[in-house]
Parts: sequence; C-alpha cells; structure tokens
Amino acid sequence: MKTPWGESVTAQNAWPDYPRPLLVRDAWQNLNGLWQYAITPANAPLTERWDGEILVPFCVESTLSRVARRLGSEERLWYRRTFIAADVERRTLLHFGGVDYQALVWVNGAVVGAHSGGFDPFTFDITPFIVEGENQIVLAVSDPSNDSEQPRGKQHQRPNGIWYTPVSGIWQTVWLEHLPLANHIAEIRTYPELQGGSVDVEVLLARPTRSRTLAVAITVLLEGRAVAHRVARPDRRVRLVLDEVHAWSPDAPTLYDVEVELVAIEDPLPHANAGEASAQSPRVLRDADEALAFASARRTSEPALDQVRSYFGLRTIRVGPHPRTGLPTLLLNDRALFHLATLDQGWWPDGLHTPPSDEAMLWELQFLKDAGFNAVRKHIKVEPARWYWHCDRLGLLVWQDMPSGFLPAQFVDPNDQFEALRTSAATIAYERELAAMVRTLRGHPSVVLWVLHNEGWGQFDTARLTALVRGIDPTRPVDATSGWLDVGEGDVIDVHDYAPEPVAPQGDGRRASVIGEYGGIGWPQEDHLWNPTMRNWGYQTLHSEHAVRAAYTAVTEAIAQSQRDHGICAAIYTQTTDVEGEVNGLLTYDRRVEKLPRAWLAELHARAGPSTESE
Repeated sequence: MKTPWGESVTAQNAWPDYPRPLLVRDAWQNLNGLWQYAITPANAPLTERWDGEILVPFCVESTLSRVARRLGSEERLWYRRTFIAADVERRTLLHFGGVDYQALVWVNGAVVGAHSGGFDPFTFDITPFIVEGENQIVLAVSDPSNDSEQPRGKQHQRPNGIWYTPVSGIWQTVWLEHLPLANHIAEIRTYPELQGGSVDVEVLLARPTRSRTLAVAITVLLEGRAVAHRVARPDRRVRLVLDEVHAWSPDAPTLYDVEVELVAIEDPLPHANAGEASAQSPRVLRDADEALAFASARRTSEPALDQVRSYFGLRTIRVGPHPRTGLPTLLLNDRALFHLATLDQGWWPDGLHTPPSDEAMLWELQFLKDAGFNAVRKHIKVEPARWYWHCDRLGLLVWQDMPSGFLPAQFVDPNDQFEALRTSAATIAYERELAAMVRTLRGHPSVVLWVLHNEGWGQFDTARLTALVRGIDPTRPVDATSGWLDVGEGDVIDVHDYAPEPVAPQGDGRRASVIGEYGGIGWPQEDHLWNPTMRNWGYQTLHSEHAVRAAYTAVTEAIAQSQRDHGICAAIYTQTTDVEGEVNGLLTYDRRVEKLPRAWLAELHARAGPSTESE
C-alpha cells in the first residue's frame, strides 16, 4: 500500500528539506539516498558482505526503503555509504535525526561513537577521522523492540490489534555540517515571556569560553522587521525586550524569527580584572557593566564566524480556575481554551514511522486544522522536528506522549492497584530518553503538555518521573497517566472511554478533567485496507457513511455536554488515520479517502461540538 506522495519518492528526492528548524544553517550536506545494507546475526563482526541498497531515511521494514524486511531481535542491520567532505579544514559534524534503536558508527574504519534511543537526534564530531576525497561511513544497528524494555511505542515483532510493524534502523535524515574549527554555536535556548513582552536567549558554544573577544549578535524579527537586537557574551542568558508583542495561539500562531551570529569583537573591557569580583565590585554590578560594554563593542569579523537561525512563540500554558465555573482547566495565555484533538499515531503504510515527504506530513496536519481541530495528541511516538515546526506555524496544540516500552509482566492492568517495577538499567535508559525528548522539543510553542504514561503500558515511578519532567520544563502541565491507573499525580485527570456516549472523569478539585481517548469509530474501506484478510476493526465497527456520521455526531454531542455539565477541558478522538488493522481513522491508512470530509467535520464541530472559543 502506498500513499499518493510515496508513489513519487526517489533516491534523488528522499527528504531533501533541512531537518532541524530550531537551529538552521544554510550550508549543509544531505546524506539521504541510497546506502548499502546487510543483515547479519547479532554477534557477527564488521561485515564485508552487502545484501543490496536501502533508501535512507526509510526504515528497513518499510516498502519505501526498497528492502521491506523485518529485523529480528537476534540480528544486526548494517549500513555503508561514501561521501566527499566539502571542507576538511573545518570542523565536520555528522548528524542523525533518528535511528532505532542501538547504533554504532564508524568513519573510515574508526569508531566515532555509539547511541541508544529510537526517538532522539544525536551528533558525532568526525573531524579527526575524515580525509580529502572519499570517506566512508558504516553504521551497525540492533533493535530488540518488544523483546526488551526499550521505549518503542506501538512497535511489535508480531503485529496485531493495536500493535504495529516494528521500525528499525535509520528513519530520519542523516546530514553533515562543516563549521569553524575553533568554535561554533551548538545550541540556542529561548525562554519567551508573554507578560513582560520579552525573550531570554541562551546561545551555547561547542567550547565554552571566557574570552572577551567573542560575542553573539542576536536579532529578533517579526515578519522580517527587527523588533529586538543585542550583542552579548556567549554562554549567558540574555534578555531582549520586544518592540512588538503578539501572543501565539491556534487562531493567531505568530512566530518570531531569531538570527544569531558568532562574531569577533574588540575587547570591550580591556582594563578589567579578569579575576573574581571583589567585595567592592559585586558580581551583579560587574555583569551589568559587562553587558553594557558588550552591547556597544566594535565588531572585527566579517563575515560572521558562525551563523544560525531559530524562532519562538510568545505563549503561556497552565492549569488554573475557569473564569466562569471556577473548575480547574487548561489556560492558554491565561484564557480557558478547550482542546479538541485527535489521537495521532504517526504511521504511514509505505514509510511506517517516516512520512513519505514533508508535503505529506503537512497535508495531514492541514486536514486536522481544516476539520476544526485545534490540537493533536502525538501518541507514544516522537516525530521528526519539521512536524512540530508545521504545528507551530499552523497553530495546532500538541500533547506529546513519551513512547512506552515494557515486558509482558510489566503491563499494568486497568484493575491493578500497583505500578510496575523496572531494572536499574532500564530505568536509567528510560529517564535519559524522557529527558532527551523534553529538552529536544521544549522550544516548540505548539507543544503544550507532556504525557508521561499511556494507560498501564509499563507504568512505573509516576510521582518521581512527573517531578523529573517538571524539573526539566516547569513551563508546561504534565499528564502523568493518560487512562487506567490514576495515582493522583500530574496536572490533569485523564480517562479513556470508548462508549457511544463517553463519560467525564470524576474531578478532584485540583487537576483539570479531560477525556484522553474516545470515539474509535471503525469503517473499513474496501481497496484501502492494509491487509483485507486480517481483522480490520474499530471500537465500534460500522459499514455505511450514514451510520458513521450518526455515531460521530453522537459522541461529539456527548463531549459538548460533558464540557457544559462537568467542565472537561479537552477531548481526544481516536484517531487521525487508519493504521494497519485499526480502521477507526478519519482518513484511510493510505490517506486517499477522507471518510468524514473535513468540511463536514468543521461544520459539525462548530454547530454541535464543544466550544473552542477562548474565555
């Protein structure tokens, strides 16, 4: 089965777009395309035998990879390709957007690094290993999937029901960047302040420095107009007050662009003592004097030593009392706003975890926006960064799940009164990947809530992990347990109810009440099924457009009633698309049929659905 976009994928056009919108460089080298691959036993040494070619960035199990072969938990997947380094006199970074799950990388025969984790990007500095002319990258990947506790989401070696085809190997863009040898911009962090009309910016260099002859020039732009500018010392938090203040929201998703240059300057404090501040010269005064001096320093480097672009949105999100009812509710920019969302699995029949193209990904998000949804729950998967960029631009609120992972004995039943236990090694790995997800996505204004555990799928240490997430990102609410075993943690109380008329949770007066999953109305579409011979199902399976429209209308009206009577502030419909044997999508799996057309959905939501007007 292929999507319309999958039909036009070639080795020459496989994901040509720059993959990292929050830290953009104009000069980069895309390594997507055809690589050699081999599959060997897991204990086999570095292979010299290659089975054929694989199209990166599509996982080995997908049809778009041109392999479509499952990787067993006792096997290893190998990749190899060559490249010509654009400039061996500069620092060369090798970036992987996503590799599932354990990766070991060689360049020209030398090990340059290893990484575990299927959903977070990683980078290796390969400067010492590259040569002029042809260079070789070799990658070895192992992926135990559901035979281990690794965070994997819905991947399963034996897919059935709600479990899908596993994803192994490279599944996001691979690219090179050639940067200044001495130092470069490694990270930009923005901390928008809506009430103060300002943004704090941290520009971190790859090699922190105390030099007073390096500075960062930060410019904030709104629709091309400069609204703030400052020259400052790197590796410091810098505040820029904005000339124009516009909040980000689903109705007005205003984004500010940020341009940062690393520049050489004359020492702005040539007579200053570089030692510790004295009692007569307290640090706070020295910092203020230093900031003023850097702001007026004379630049000595043209062009910039390094240059990157980023962006941010001004918005706040928290749980507080509803202005009309007083019940705990979700407040966006201090105004109550109902989150009407879909459960979004992020699976594609031809690319599995990888959308066939950026255009395909954007089309699907635009469908949701056109249909009257203002939010989406990204379900136990982390998407490529451009997906969140599109949500930022379109104004779609994102509830971001942490991908689950567990062994059968760690499955917490709905009637259980205890959480699972994990080994120390599995706990450390989970916490590292959880922290990586939060840190990677925290710059996106569309991401408004973290979902820690989905139902009882390996649920463990909820109180401690909720505190961990809040410690990394105190600016967003946490849904500690979406469905099933509620242990009283987090900022929302979340139930799953697939009845024809879902029932609101019993509020506790402290947390916002939400229906985290509902609907699941199945409608199998002949000629658009992943496998016609398997069980194609929904939580209620119907067989006519009339019946499906009636059922969807009924659940929508029930949600609206729960908003009025019980003060629920969010509801998440299952689901955006069919996925393999699940046929409860608003779209077919191949995205060729809108089972419920977007115009009909928009009209129904406006007429009979929950109110999504800000209060």
